[in-house]
Amino acid sequence: MTIRNLKFMFNPQSVAVIGASKKANSVGATVMRSLLQGGFDGAIIPVTPNYKAVAGVLAFPDVASLPEPPDLAVICTPPSTVPGLIAELGDRGTRAAIVLTAGLERLQDDQGRSLQQAMLDAAKPHLLRILGPNCLGLMIPRLGLNASFAHTNPLPGQIAFITQSGAMATAVLDWATANGLGFSNFVSLGNSADVDFGDVIDFLGSDPHTRSILLYIESITGARKFMSAARAAARNKPVIAIKAGRVTEGAQAVMSHTGALAGADDVVEAALERAGILRVETIEDLFDAVETLARARPVMGERVAIVTSGGGPGVIATDKLIRSGGNLATLSDDTLAQLNSFLLPNWSRRNPVDILEDAPAEHYVRTLETLLAAPDIDAILFIHAPTAIVSSRTIAQTLAPVAKAARRTVLTCWLGKAGVAEARQIFTDVGLPTYDTPEDAVGALMQLVNYRRNQELLIETPPSVPVEFTPNVAAARSVIDAALAAGQTVLTEPEAKAVLAAYEIPTVETAVATTPDECVQLAQAMTFPVVVKILSPDITHKSNVGGVALDLDTPEEVRAAAAGMLKRLKKRRPQARVSGFSVQQMARRPDAHELIVGATTDPVFGPVILFGQGGIAVEIIHDRAVSLPPLNLKLARELVNRTRVSRLLAGYSHRPPADMTAIYLTLMKVAQLVTDLPEVVELDINPLFADNQGVLALDARMRIVSTWQLAATHLAIRPYPQELEETIVLRNRPVLLRPIRPEDEPQHQAFLKQLTEEDIQLRFFVSIREFAHSDVARFTQIDYDRAMAFIATRPDDSGQPETLGVVRSIADPDNHQAEFAMIVRSDLKGMGLGRALLDKMIRYCRHRGMDEIIGETMRVNTPMIRLSRKCGFEVSSADDETVFLRLNLKPKGSASSAGG
Repeated sequence: MTIRNLKFMFNPQSVAVIGASKKANSVGATVMRSLLQGGFDGAIIPVTPNYKAVAGVLAFPDVASLPEPPDLAVICTPPSTVPGLIAELGDRGTRAAIVLTAGLERLQDDQGRSLQQAMLDAAKPHLLRILGPNCLGLMIPRLGLNASFAHTNPLPGQIAFITQSGAMATAVLDWATANGLGFSNFVSLGNSADVDFGDVIDFLGSDPHTRSILLYIESITGARKFMSAARAAARNKPVIAIKAGRVTEGAQAVMSHTGALAGADDVVEAALERAGILRVETIEDLFDAVETLARARPVMGERVAIVTSGGGPGVIATDKLIRSGGNLATLSDDTLAQLNSFLLPNWSRRNPVDILEDAPAEHYVRTLETLLAAPDIDAILFIHAPTAIVSSRTIAQTLAPVAKAARRTVLTCWLGKAGVAEARQIFTDVGLPTYDTPEDAVGALMQLVNYRRNQELLIETPPSVPVEFTPNVAAARSVIDAALAAGQTVLTEPEAKAVLAAYEIPTVETAVATTPDECVQLAQAMTFPVVVKILSPDITHKSNVGGVALDLDTPEEVRAAAAGMLKRLKKRRPQARVSGFSVQQMARRPDAHELIVGATTDPVFGPVILFGQGGIAVEIIHDRAVSLPPLNLKLARELVNRTRVSRLLAGYSHRPPADMTAIYLTLMKVAQLVTDLPEVVELDINPLFADNQGVLALDARMRIVSTWQLAATHLAIRPYPQELEETIVLRNRPVLLRPIRPEDEPQHQAFLKQLTEEDIQLRFFVSIREFAHSDVARFTQIDYDRAMAFIATRPDDSGQPETLGVVRSIADPDNHQAEFAMIVRSDLKGMGLGRALLDKMIRYCRHRGMDEIIGETMRVNTPMIRLSRKCGFEVSSADDETVFLRLNLKPKGSASSAGG
């Protein structure tokens, strides 16, 4: 991941057009015209051997003849010329280029490389960044920069739009201009050969001119980079996306039920949600979401009250709300009594609140005020259709001040056109969102709700795991290594269960027999009834070939069942190899639910965890949800809650609730398994019995591959780096130094409260009385790919963990420089803890290949300055109150390792 040299692309002082032309309707002529008409105040330099001037601007015949290297080059020449031009530009010192030319990926050079790869190879030595090829270009209205062949200049604004489709770019541009919407940046990625979604999101996530980021996504490459950049940006501003290609034509053959159930779009949905991105369906939804998020107050909850002047619109809105997963608020007795005191006798007396067509204007105001004061309502949707009794204009003028002053979310829908135009304009003028139809209004409300849900996922503190587990990774790996050495691609059921047992997932004890007579011997050593299953490397779903026999009560039944399986298999699958049978005791759990827990490997996002209703009809029932590992207790609970079977697990009638914690822990263990063992590319536990006694895996299958067949980074989200934990001794007591975890928020909050006011001032440069939950969540929920925080922790006198100190660093996306900060609990200074923490961070940054660590502290913070000098930092003056700290991590004379 890198934003290196993107500043030359997004804030150039000069632009060269390579292939500028006078030819009407050519790309070279269009780009020149767009740049000149856009108002760009930097140098615009046409480069072409065909003309002395283009559009009245002196032209240069080639790159070599340019008086100075341009910050940005726009290339619109034939494909065969592009690699050479990139090499020339790099040699001259240009560090950014936009390649509009198409077809480079389909053509080859004389070395057999695609021209696209030859272009990248030419750029690499110079860290020259390339947008495209095959793109529409780049537009930055605030700079007057239109380096594209779009048909119009975008309006200036605070929205960044990033798209892979050039056709979609022009359509969105046309639509936005007609609707008066402007942009801070308008970026067409094209083939994304170099600069991709992750790079641009990373750059614009901290851009002060960009208030929100919109994405049109056709495909995602570099999943970890994309997720890291999106999660960072989504904490600062709304990131909203359309992902095209929801339906995949043609099913790929898969080994497991999990593989068949976890569709590509399900995985994208889970990834976008995990990144904090709001996903919408249409272009109009995309811009509606921007307007709604900008104008409406954030929703504080999901309980919605609907106010309407007629029953029909209220019913339509209610239907849409419930179908969209919304929550219609229940009016309390107190709220009903207040409304009864002034509304007409025939009002609806429930939610939706139908105050009737002939209600006077003051009824609208009092109703809105009453609902805004109700503690059991979080958002209000007001719907009005025009009548001749009270004008819509009068109602709007009366309601607008109340809605504007409200602390809760108020959305309005003015039904009609000419009759409500003034009313709609009154609300628009005071900055309140308004919509044409009840469906549009509910859709906007649900965008707010879903955005809130995604943001809460980013900052919600997960509960502590009730039981810590330490998997026997070595035992699991020995099973897998032996299977791979034997040429297996699928583990046998006993082997798969051995791997699960190594991760403390309860399984039914299973024995292996090679003949029907051995099945009898094993069954007699167990307690009847037993289960017998066929074992074959060629049979994935044993039930489909009659390879499972349940409730076998006698030796004779066992022998007959095993012999019958061999006979059926010979008839149905004569080529299938049989390695034997598995024999296990029949599990008697009459109240147990049959679930499926599994994992599969997505080609883009890597391992994916699946949960749902299990059994032999799992693919027909199709009740499942997916999530990306790693999982904690909060994420596991959220995954379960997205399925229909979760409501059954809560208990009903005579059936007691299932042990939900056991289910959540099983999901976490499976997520840990595929994190530790990348060789496991598909996994099924089906069925997993779950009841009030816990969980039990009855059947399991795993598909494995050698690690050389896997991507170097197989997880889209970097998991907790447990390997960085270490124990030191401080004043004869062990202290654990480890990366911070989201679960640490309560103890971190307690740690911050124990700091003196002076220490807080020295660390944060301001006085802070109390840290909000959202602040502490940002401290504890970090992206280990771009930030690190090591805490020192030990049990307090009551045995509960306490935080003693913390050092944190945030790296730039190029992994070149890390900025650090540190604080130790006020009563523990002078004990060597600060030195231990800072030394650990230095070792970590050096191992990550960073060039330097920097920091800033106040001049009066002499202990920090003294410690920094001891650790090798250079100390220099920053201003009258602060000093600058810098540690060079590279040996003298070595080159920087940060690359493009």
